Amino acid sequence: MTTPPNSTPEPLLEQPHISLSDRQMMQRCLELARQAAGYTAPNPMVGSVIVQNGRIVGEGFHPKAGEPHAEVFALRAAGQQAQGATVYVNLEPCSHFGRTPPCADALIAAKVARVVVGMIDPNPKVAGSGIERLRQAGIEVSVGVEAAACRKLNESFVHRIRYQRPFGILKYAMTLDGKIATAIGHSAWVTSPDARAWVHQLRSQCDAIIVGGNTVRCDNPLLTSHGQGHNPLRIVMSRSLDLPLQAQLWQTAEVPTLVLTEVLTENQNSPNSPRKDIQQKLEQQGVEVIALPSLTPAQVMPLLYERGLLSVLWECGGTLAAKAIADGAVQKVLAFVAPKIIGGSQAPSPIGDLGLSKMTEALVLEAVCWQSVGVDLLLEGYLPTPSSD
Repeated sequence: MTTPPNSTPEPLLEQPHISLSDRQMMQRCLELARQAAGYTAPNPMVGSVIVQNGRIVGEGFHPKAGEPHAEVFALRAAGQQAQGATVYVNLEPCSHFGRTPPCADALIAAKVARVVVGMIDPNPKVAGSGIERLRQAGIEVSVGVEAAACRKLNESFVHRIRYQRPFGILKYAMTLDGKIATAIGHSAWVTSPDARAWVHQLRSQCDAIIVGGNTVRCDNPLLTSHGQGHNPLRIVMSRSLDLPLQAQLWQTAEVPTLVLTEVLTENQNSPNSPRKDIQQKLEQQGVEVIALPSLTPAQVMPLLYERGLLSVLWECGGTLAAKAIADGAVQKVLAFVAPKIIGGSQAPSPIGDLGLSKMTEALVLEAVCWQSVGVDLLLEGYLPTPSSD
């Protein structure tokens, strides 16, 4: 498997002899971990399996921040059978006190014989110390089983730790000739029902979705997972607050919405200001409104980091998408291509102006792969990491 360039591969402490059984058990850890997708922020997704005499005797996963870690649930399920057993976990057991006690200590207390780790925890509070603690206690530790898959699963967590920013994913759907809507703005539907269902599943795995004010005005989206699981925080970026007072996004009883805007000028902040009036009416509907000194993706991502988010899905139009790319707020691109041709010189494209005039200046995606989703094609790739990083 190709390692995503932004997933920040951590050095392995050793290259273990990997058996088929080790791989299978680590794959099971990943399956368990995925069950909490969308719920663990700011923590990673972690699954654990305990094997005694070739048989699984306990397993578990970390359900959300503040809850016990995967190893604890697995040890509870295994009970006394954990003694002398092999423990599999896709991320290095923690060695520090946070909201919960160190998992390394729990494994030592349970007297396990071997621990198989998928990848080292990039968190500086751990970063190999959990493995060292286990080894000092006489426990055999193997590191690097299914490492690429483990890094892929927690690419958002790794990025957050390394850059102190959420991991940004730009998703869009376009026709075969590169249009996201017709010349008059009609965009329903570019892709097939299968592709839309795939996107609903993707939303359930993200912590937030960002759109611009124009998307709200033109499409009136709901931006939920449509019953596929976790519903992300819905975020609207609008400098002017020129937003409709009735929209699906303002239905906040079950799914929250955050509107980000710019700080009001002295005139805009007057009691009779239309913008002030809109803000008050949105807040009356349960919408949170935050004003930033400058409304750009570069300013938004630190705010979302402070709120504990791991991953942000950009489902915006071309202008905001271009700005998000230029500001380094996008690390991964998911592009659906529908077998349709719409034409039109004025029909919008997925990405606005990036200020590039030569093909040699193009941003070339890395670790690219394709898959079919119904009749549509889905391209996945990663934007190159800035050389200054």
